[in-house]
Amino acid sequence: MLTRRSEPPLDPKILEEAAEWLMRLSENDLSETERAEWEYWKVSSPERNRAWARAQLLQSKFGGLPPSLAMSALDRPSNPERRAALGKLALLLAAIPAGWGSWKLAQSQQWSADYHTAVGQRRELTLADGSQITLNTDTAIDVLFDTRQRLIHLREGEILVQTAPDNAAQPRPFLVSTRQGRMQALGTRFTVREWQPRTQLAVLEGAVQVELADSPQSAPIIVNAGQRTDFSSQAFGSLNPTDRNVGAWTEGMLMADKMRLADFAVELARYRRGIVRCDPAIADLRISGAFPISDTQRSLNMLAQTYPVRVSGHLSGYWVTLSPA
Repeated sequence: MLTRRSEPPLDPKILEEAAEWLMRLSENDLSETERAEWEYWKVSSPERNRAWARAQLLQSKFGGLPPSLAMSALDRPSNPERRAALGKLALLLAAIPAGWGSWKLAQSQQWSADYHTAVGQRRELTLADGSQITLNTDTAIDVLFDTRQRLIHLREGEILVQTAPDNAAQPRPFLVSTRQGRMQALGTRFTVREWQPRTQLAVLEGAVQVELADSPQSAPIIVNAGQRTDFSSQAFGSLNPTDRNVGAWTEGMLMADKMRLADFAVELARYRRGIVRCDPAIADLRISGAFPISDTQRSLNMLAQTYPVRVSGHLSGYWVTLSPA
């Protein structure tokens, strides 16, 4: 059976050009001169032709521009919101064909949830029973308390949970569910991260019992304080010691202790809008330090000042590349 080879990534500058043309077409009719420029641009190189093919696919999926971006298309070209919309649009084009579906899912997950945070935001909640939940960046949860249970459903993202005793007449279990399974707190402080296709659990105090979503024949496991694990809907991962920096994000820090630069880029990207790419040539560079997640540009500057890494920004800062200095 033939398999389709993956295409090389497109140049960010070409993606930005495609986004600009798509935005201009959505604003109003082009003049004859502008339309001729657009027609020439589309066929002037194979990469531009590929970029415009993605733009057409995006248009067909949404019937035009995504609604949250279309509003910015009406603004003057110098408007900062329009520039931000261009950056987002270019990122969607970079991720097509999967990107448009992920964008729609993310919008649905966020805005229909009981509580949510935007990218780079953190939020603390005190629930009706006195339990405390801290939401990390780009996180969405639902809260269901009834006579039988106290349930937190983590749709996406990461939370820190500090449970409180239940004062109801009949004490109710405190549960956290994800697509991969269900966790029952046993007098506990713990973190849960839903990271498709797995859930990551780290227990700081007490213990947590874990059941898998799609493997009823598997016996639940108990994860005790100082332990962490991850699991899919059908299998448990191994038990390991908890990373001492697992909750550093609640203090606004990303802690790196001999972390691979490629892994650091993935983590830092969670706290900023856009993409952070790491050149494979320096992917295994080990870095250490405390990096502020509330100011990711400062973290990138610290990285460049401390290590032989060059930080390059494209698409108005929405696309960052880490390469050898």
